[in-house]
Amino acid sequence: MTDVDPTLEMSDGAFHRLLGPEAEPGFLADSELPAYWGRKWGAQDEVGRLRTIMMRRPSAGLEAVEKAGASTWMPEIGAYVDPDRRWYWSGREFPDLEKLHSEFDSFVKVLEDNDVEVVMAPDLAPSFTKSVFTRDPLVTIPGGAIIGRLAPRMRRGEEQSITQTVAAQGMPILGTITGTGLVEGGSFIKVRPDLAFFGTSVRCNVEGYRQLRNILEEQGIQLIHSQMPGYQIHLDLCCAMLDDDLALVNSRIAPYDFLDALWKLGIETVDVAPQEDWACNLLTLDRRKLLFPSHLPRTAELLNSKYGVEIIPVTYREINKNGGGLHCSTMELQRDW
Repeated sequence: MTDVDPTLEMSDGAFHRLLGPEAEPGFLADSELPAYWGRKWGAQDEVGRLRTIMMRRPSAGLEAVEKAGASTWMPEIGAYVDPDRRWYWSGREFPDLEKLHSEFDSFVKVLEDNDVEVVMAPDLAPSFTKSVFTRDPLVTIPGGAIIGRLAPRMRRGEEQSITQTVAAQGMPILGTITGTGLVEGGSFIKVRPDLAFFGTSVRCNVEGYRQLRNILEEQGIQLIHSQMPGYQIHLDLCCAMLDDDLALVNSRIAPYDFLDALWKLGIETVDVAPQEDWACNLLTLDRRKLLFPSHLPRTAELLNSKYGVEIIPVTYREINKNGGGLHCSTMELQRDW
């Protein structure tokens, strides 16, 4: 009979006491997250120095708008609408695809010129005509991403591609909205490391808020609920954080309880200029440093002259007809925190 190796006679208890466990320091510690996940992923606010962002090229499916022709025009909503509800395009003019891609490429170049790493999600099937708007399928917080659940059937399925994209970068997935919850990143705004807002609407429901609140509570973040008015879909249509104590708002469509909560936090709000309702759809590179739609000069001038905000104009207008802008087309994967 073979002799028993004496190292195997150590009791399980003694063995495991020797090797651990080590719960501390926690997941977010400087010695943990960068060491085991590659970097300090995520963002604790909307205004820290932007380091890495996720985008996706405009969909080839937009070619279908012109091919479908004038018969899809719906004058009551001022848009071309696919009979199968896979796309819509606002305004009488068909998509100028050359301009669309040129403006997108210029936007990417401005980001890269400002030392922002751009991660491109892969192209999807042509039926995903809204997939350029990478803001919506997820939210990011300190440590990683929470995968949402998109409301319109035309976008359902983008979530898996986004999950694969961020996971391939090494970013932790901290949670996923399931069941009947609806959560889109455009209606999620971080204002403090421990405080965020979520706007329920025709696109984001109370069940989604409940699930997101529970996930964030585990991360030490309070989530405040606000109800969007009418058919307004996302909070980022009416608010953009410019600094810890400064926000650009469109008070014509913003929920009053949301504005009141900002004021109580000591955040000064600046209204967009009249007839520049899209002005909140900007991208903050750093505190009081913005990428801003070049076709909205009055709001830009106000922010620069009165509040010392650095404005980097970006021509990005054709995509507005597809339902989004600069902010909608990006999701921060990493800001300094």
